[in-house]
Amino acid sequence: MFRLFQRTRLTAVASAALLLFGAVACGSGESGDKGGAASGSSAQKGAFPVTLTHKYGATTLKSEPKRIVTVGLSDQDAVLALGKVPVGTTEWLGGFKGAIGPWAKEALGDKPLPTVLHDNGTGPQVEKIAALRPDLILALYSGLTKDQYRTLSKIAPVVAQPKDGPDWSISWQDQTEQIGKALGRPDEAEKLVTKTEKHISEAAAEHPEFKGASAVMATPYEGMYVYGPQDNRSRLLDDLGFALPTDLSKVVGDAFGANISKERTDLLDTDAIVWIVTDPAKDTKKLHADPLYGKLDVAEQGREVMVKDSSTFGSAVSFVSPLSLPYTVDRLVPLLAAAVDGKPTTKVSAPTS
Repeated sequence: MFRLFQRTRLTAVASAALLLFGAVACGSGESGDKGGAASGSSAQKGAFPVTLTHKYGATTLKSEPKRIVTVGLSDQDAVLALGKVPVGTTEWLGGFKGAIGPWAKEALGDKPLPTVLHDNGTGPQVEKIAALRPDLILALYSGLTKDQYRTLSKIAPVVAQPKDGPDWSISWQDQTEQIGKALGRPDEAEKLVTKTEKHISEAAAEHPEFKGASAVMATPYEGMYVYGPQDNRSRLLDDLGFALPTDLSKVVGDAFGANISKERTDLLDTDAIVWIVTDPAKDTKKLHADPLYGKLDVAEQGREVMVKDSSTFGSAVSFVSPLSLPYTVDRLVPLLAAAVDGKPTTKVSAPTS
């Protein structure tokens, strides 16, 4: 089943992290890199010191970071796009080597793959992070708790998620710009955002039929789970010109998404719906067997885009980064166009790999 974000909890007490960091920094005396090479320097003149505000206060970076660990589930893409390679990344989707998606391979080039960390609902792997000797920990696209922030801050400066909005809701634009500031490359980050937004807007301009048409992203997780206006998947639909259901914010509340009650199945009766599913054929059959959903026009008229969650395309749809977005848009837009063409006989077939 498609893995939704899980609220994390503290994996180690601060004192243990301090002891471990001391052992790593002083015990081995190794000068070689562990978990990828430290990134070179190309920061803008005058970029440091820089102070970044976040949910747990403010973090000041006095100089350009060389050894970056990304705890945020998609933070690595902005780091790569801005010319650096993290020494550690956190696994989320796809099971890709180094937690680097195919859409980011060109940015990685022939540089060493990062060490992959795992967060299976137990929080960041503190000991492994300390062993990588980071001088910056990025946790922008995350649900980092205050205790976890304090623990990780004993290892290296931490830039956590924004204070406004729910966890895992930072826009990819803000994420990229914050990371750009942290790396000393704010101008490059701004140009990257502009370039990516242009790719999306050009795709939208080619499909004026998207403008004002209703759409939603959902997954059959413990019933029917919808992504709200503060989730990047929904934001992409909005950027392409689609309108989200008017009552979606009320149903989702202060979160990036929520399960809807049977009484609100009507929210799914949109001009197009993107389903993130485990098995397109089986899940379509199961959804259409639902006595409420199966009778909606969106189901009966074939206006569904079924995206296999374990496919590269499915991973990219959920990743939503400056590197994954062009990849996603080029594949998703034709499917959405087929869904809203007004012809129930049009087959909408998403990539399965």
